[in-house]
Amino acid sequence: MILYEYPFNERIRTYLRLEHLFRRLGELVPADSPLSHHYALVTIFEIMDVAARADLKADVLRDLDKQKTLFNSYRGNPAISETLLDQVISKLESNFATLNGIPGKAGQALTENEWLMGIRSRASIPGGTCEFDLPAYYAWQHRPANERRAGLERWSSTLAPLAECIYLLLKLLRDADVPYKVIATRGQFQQPLPQGRSFQLLRLRIDPRLGLIPEISGNRLMVSVRLMRHEADDRLHPSKEDTPFELTLCA
Repeated sequence: MILYEYPFNERIRTYLRLEHLFRRLGELVPADSPLSHHYALVTIFEIMDVAARADLKADVLRDLDKQKTLFNSYRGNPAISETLLDQVISKLESNFATLNGIPGKAGQALTENEWLMGIRSRASIPGGTCEFDLPAYYAWQHRPANERRAGLERWSSTLAPLAECIYLLLKLLRDADVPYKVIATRGQFQQPLPQGRSFQLLRLRIDPRLGLIPEISGNRLMVSVRLMRHEADDRLHPSKEDTPFELTLCA
């Protein structure tokens, strides 16, 4: 099954983008090739750009505190394990304290590294990191893989607290609701959203053997899915078939 996710607000959209970048970074850093490490460094710069949003850190801390309050309200419920509850609350408290203890925005410490910022200023230019533009960076790419990796791990460690918080918040959001099966009639699906609940994320799973791509849109009142097929002319064409898929609405 292929999983597609659609955020209902800008905050969750930012969290998903950061999660995507952190996962990419996690795959690139352990590699050995200079090209992989180049793109790992570019990914660090992308994370810094996304994390530079003025209210991001405050949003993350607020969400951690909100989740802590929610889980504390479950105390005394006989259907919930107190041991597991304590573990989740402890994790929330630990992540809150670590992120709150970092001065400024995530990655701010890296902005004081002139060598890195020199690379960052050139990385956004097509071909801007050639050896004649950045000879010191070119020399770094010729160092042994373990030396380059050590540097990347040191630089990315300044972003690790934010990554842990994002992973935890998205996991709790995804685990809060259960999936159910629906049918897209002639490739179209619409569902009114129940009032009184503020949904933050839509998750859609579909069988890849169907060869269909969902185009998702939604607001606080309605969610809509249109299934498309990538044809030989390299264009997307609407499907006219009744198609099952799995849907989860996370509040």
